[in-house]
Amino acid sequence: MGVRDVAFVRGVFRNPAGSCLASFGDTKVYCSATIDESVPGFLKGSGRGWLTAEYAMLPGSTPGGRKPREIGKRDGRSTEIQRLIGRSLRAAIDLARLGEVTITIDCDVLEADGGTRTAAISGGWVALYDALGVLAARSGQSGPDAYLLGQVAAVSVGIVDGQVVCDLDYRNDSTADVDMNVVKRDDRLIEVQGTGERNSFSRDELARLLDAADEGIATIFAAQRSALAG
Repeated sequence: MGVRDVAFVRGVFRNPAGSCLASFGDTKVYCSATIDESVPGFLKGSGRGWLTAEYAMLPGSTPGGRKPREIGKRDGRSTEIQRLIGRSLRAAIDLARLGEVTITIDCDVLEADGGTRTAAISGGWVALYDALGVLAARSGQSGPDAYLLGQVAAVSVGIVDGQVVCDLDYRNDSTADVDMNVVKRDDRLIEVQGTGERNSFSRDELARLLDAADEGIATIFAAQRSALAG
C-alpha cells in the first residue's frame, strides 16, 4: 500500500518567508518558516546559523471533542515531535553558510488523521526551501541551493494485520503491531523511529518496512518537486 494523496501548496500566507499547506490524505499541517537576524547565545560570534521548530495541534484538529491549547509548557509528545522536526530539517542545510540567522519552522496541525509529524517534516522542507530563497536574495546568493544539502521528507510505515502499510492513517496507526517513522535526505537516512507496539518484529520485517518507506518517500519527493516547479 502506497502513500495517501499527498499535496503541498506553497505561499498560503504572505507574511512568513516561506509557508506551505501539507496534505497527506485527511491530515493537514500548516508549515511556516520565518527568519530572525539573531542566533541562540551559544552561536553568537560563530558565523553559523540555526534552525529550530515548534509543533502544535489546533483545538479542532482531532475528533471526539476539542483538544485544549498548549499554553506555556508543551506536553511530552509535542516536545518530542518538534525536536524531531528540528533535527530533520537542520540536516537539510549547511548551517555554516547561513550566517548568524535563525530559521524557525512552525508546524500547526489543522486536521489530524495519522502521520502528523511526517507531514510536518515534509511540508516544513517546502516552507524552508522558500525561506532560503528569501535569504539568498538578501545575501546576493543564486538561490536556495546555496544553503541546501539536500531534499528532506518523511513517512510512517507499519505492520497492520500482518501486512506492511505505508503512510498510516489513524485507523491503521491505532491498530498497528509495529509503527515506524523514517526521515531521509535524498537517498540517505536521517532518522528511523521504530517500535513494536503490539508485537515484536524481525530483521526481515524491518527491511520490508524500510523498502516501503523508500517507495513512499520517493513519491513525497516527487510531490515536493512538483510544488516547487509550480
